[in-house]
Amino acid sequence: MAARSFMRPCAVPRALRQALSQAPNAPSRSVFTALRSHNPTSPSPRQVLPFGRRLFHTVPSRRKGQEAPAHAPPTDFGDLDVLADVPIPSTSVDVCMYDGFGLNSGVTISDGNGVMLVDGEVFNWRPWEAKGSMNLANKKGQFDIPAQSFALFDLIWPRPDLLIIGTGPSIMPLSPETRRHISELGIRIELLDTRNAAAQFNLLATERGVSDVAAAMIPVGWKDGVGAK
Repeated sequence: MAARSFMRPCAVPRALRQALSQAPNAPSRSVFTALRSHNPTSPSPRQVLPFGRRLFHTVPSRRKGQEAPAHAPPTDFGDLDVLADVPIPSTSVDVCMYDGFGLNSGVTISDGNGVMLVDGEVFNWRPWEAKGSMNLANKKGQFDIPAQSFALFDLIWPRPDLLIIGTGPSIMPLSPETRRHISELGIRIELLDTRNAAAQFNLLATERGVSDVAAAMIPVGWKDGVGAK
């Protein structure tokens, strides 16, 4: 007696059988694609957005018939100055003299002295005395002064974030020893000639405050080995 098979034949949907019987040569992929994508309730793209309709509508900035101005309106550059209402620090440098400095507070540094501006205070700065020589440049042409010239920063806390050094009438590179000592104090350095150093200090002290920015400058009339007198 032959064994009976309990496997039921796979039931094929009626729609699929009709599609296969009507188009036997059509690829099966197109049939299944049509069955999957057929959705009588979803509108076509043309029903959603008619052809030719613009997505955006722009309005001209000037109406028809309106004349353009003959001259551009005047520009008030005072409105562009974001620091116009910020008070100028009393230690800002008004003038760099041959043998000293004139400050906004009316204080005058003269007689060939340099100036150190720290946290709103003014100090005479004579780094050549700590060095024992009127030569502030070493044999390599580097601005080389001893660590004692910056002893004031050992006494204050918190220390300024930036020290602007003015090296006189022209800029000189800073010696590695001097740079290392200032860096060990946790202070960043910006080296400029004295005129540009004063201008940079005025800007940054006004913008960031005198507690974050300090300056140490020698006069613009300084001559190595002679001084500024």
